Amino acid sequence: MAEPPDPIREAIRQLKRLPGIGEKSAARLVYWLLRSKDGAANDLAAALAALGAGVAECGTCCNLTRDDPCGLCADTRRMTTTVLVVEQPQDVEAFERSAEYRGAYHVLHGAISPLDGMTPDQLRIRPLLERLRGGTVTEVILATDPDIEGDATALYLARLLQPIGVRVTRLAHGISVGTEIEYADALSLARALQNRVEVS
Repeated sequence: MAEPPDPIREAIRQLKRLPGIGEKSAARLVYWLLRSKDGAANDLAAALAALGAGVAECGTCCNLTRDDPCGLCADTRRMTTTVLVVEQPQDVEAFERSAEYRGAYHVLHGAISPLDGMTPDQLRIRPLLERLRGGTVTEVILATDPDIEGDATALYLARLLQPIGVRVTRLAHGISVGTEIEYADALSLARALQNRVEVS
C-alpha cells in the first residue's frame, strides 16, 4: 500500500506550478503558512477553492468576474462607444489604476503565438465582433502588449475590424517594447492611451 504524500512536499510542489515561484519561494511560503497563527492557510485554501466555483467570464467583455455582467460592463457611467481590447484580465486592472480610461473593455485571454499553439480561434475574438454588430461602438483601441505576439494580434484584429467601419487605434508606444501591460506604471499607460494612433 502506497504511503500518502507528505503534505509539506505536496504543498511546495503545487506552489511551484505558479508563474515566478521556484522551489525556494514555494518552500518559504509553505513554512510561513505553517507558522501562521491566524488561520492564514485555511483562509488561503478557502479563497482558492472559491476561485473555481465563483469566477467565470463576463458574457459581454470576457473579463473574469463573479457577476455577469461584470461591474465594469454594468456601470452606466462608462462610455460604451469605445472598447479597449487587452490580452489578459490583469491588463484591465492596470488601466483602471491609471484612471485615464472610462470606456468599455474586451479581454482576449491571450495573444496570437503560433510557437505556443495560440491561434486566433482560441482568443475571444468572436464575442468582440458580436459586440460591434450593434453599431454603438465607434472606436476599438488595441491595447495588446508591445511585443511580437501583441503586435501580431493587433495587426490581425486591425485587418479584421477595418471593413466593419469602426475606427481602430493602437496604443502609442509610450510603453517600452517588451513590457507587459500589467507591469507598466500608471503614467506610461495614461500617456500611451492619450497618444494612441490610427491603425492603417
